[in-house]
Order: sequence, then structure tokens, then C-alpha cells
Amino acid sequence: MPLAYAILKNLFVNQAERFFTKEEQGLVVEAIQTAEKNTSGEIRVHLESFCWGDAMERAQKVFNKIGMAGTKEQNGILIYIATESHKIAIIGDAGIYKKLGKEYWDKIVQGVVSKFKEGKHAQGLADAIIDCGHQLKQYFPYASDDKNELNDSISFKK
Repeated sequence: MPLAYAILKNLFVNQAERFFTKEEQGLVVEAIQTAEKNTSGEIRVHLESFCWGDAMERAQKVFNKIGMAGTKEQNGILIYIATESHKIAIIGDAGIYKKLGKEYWDKIVQGVVSKFKEGKHAQGLADAIIDCGHQLKQYFPYASDDKNELNDSISFKK
């Protein structure tokens, strides 16, 4: 790999990884864990620096790449953020997306964008995660044999 490419790649990855402080990352992960306590659904957050095309298309690729399409009840939700491109997409797997409809997903995105504009990145994201958890609970309540199918940490483009 040419040195210039390696430096640029490292810079872009580090930008996304530095978007939240360690404390803010903790707030987001805690929100995921709280949201998933009452549901069999799975919520993931993925950050990368740049999205060169459509955010929804990129989010769908990430959704598949990080294993979200393989959940038992098709009830995973991905919150995708391209930090430097200022793009966000929230997608749900087939099981939950159809139940909530496009209006719900648009409302959640607008809520996150509004908080981001106020500089409340982590809180806006945590609020959206908790809201998604309430919706998942309604349609996919926690079962006694439920297990956490996906990692709760924030993923970053590598």
C-alpha cells in the first residue's frame, strides 16, 4: 500500500473514531444495552468518516457486512453515520422496518440531526437508540431464551 494512501486512510478512520469521546461512546453503548434489555431486537451504530454516495445504500452494505441481516427475527436496526460527509441513515431489517413505516424512520433521523445541530451528538444518538428500543419492545418483546446476537459496541470503518 503506498505510504500516502496509508496515511490518508488512517486519517479518515481516526476522524470517525474521534467523533465521540470515550465518555460519549460509553453513553451510546449504554443506550444500546438499555434499549435491548426489553426486546429480542438488536441495535448497532456504525461510524465512518466519509460516505461517497447515497447514505442508505452504504448503510445497507454495512448492515450486511457486520452481520445484521442474520438475526433470528429480522429485527436489527443500524444507525449509520458518516461524520465528515454529514450523512446519516437508519435502517431496520425486514421484520421491524415494515412494522414502523417510513415516517417513523424519517422522524428518528430528524431527531438525531436536530440534536447534532445543537452539538449534542452522543445525547441525540442515545435518545434515538432508546426510542428504537421502545419500538422493538412493542413488536419483539424480550423472551426468556433471548441472547444478544450482536456486539453492542460502536463499529468503525476499517
